[in-house]
Amino acid sequence: MAILSRIYWFINWAVIAAIVAIIVLVLLRLIANSANLNPFGWSSLTIRRLTDPFIGPVRRALISFGVDPKYAPLVTILLAVLLGWFALQVVSSIANTLAGIIVSLQHFSLVTLAGYVLYGMIGLYTLLVFIRVIFSWVMVSYSHRVMRFLVNATEPLLGPLRRMIPPVGTFDISPIIAFVILWLFQAAIAGTLLHGQPLQFFG
Repeated sequence: MAILSRIYWFINWAVIAAIVAIIVLVLLRLIANSANLNPFGWSSLTIRRLTDPFIGPVRRALISFGVDPKYAPLVTILLAVLLGWFALQVVSSIANTLAGIIVSLQHFSLVTLAGYVLYGMIGLYTLLVFIRVIFSWVMVSYSHRVMRFLVNATEPLLGPLRRMIPPVGTFDISPIIAFVILWLFQAAIAGTLLHGQPLQFFG
């Protein structure tokens, strides 16, 4: 359990450091643009090279939605915070699931063990749906290997929901319904196999 705790805190701080680094880099880019620095200077080129992988996809997504791309840096910061928060929730969920499995094995509780395994699998599936939504939003092509895996893994749930629930305008709400369904399954597992709420070892 001590090793799991160290890994959890290491990943936790790594995610927070990544969020802070992205925010600082984007703010530096905004400051460099406002200061009218030489666009071909070393500092401007370095900042652009470091921030383009984050701002570029957001800019393309905003253009596809008919939004002024000048807001891309601000949206990038907001997405970094949102995705970072979600990543921390996922890490906490996985760590708690693993800790629950370890405790269940120590107490030879097969029912609780099955509950934690199912709870963790649903949490992982929720993560796959979320990543697919983000990849779709930044327009990652189906030809991309990761996107192809995400579509194949999540379409058995999202496909039937999409056919049953019409989109709101151009907005596909099937992922939102999928999140609600998966959350209900997790709540049902917590209330039955885990005798209430799953143990909170971390987070």
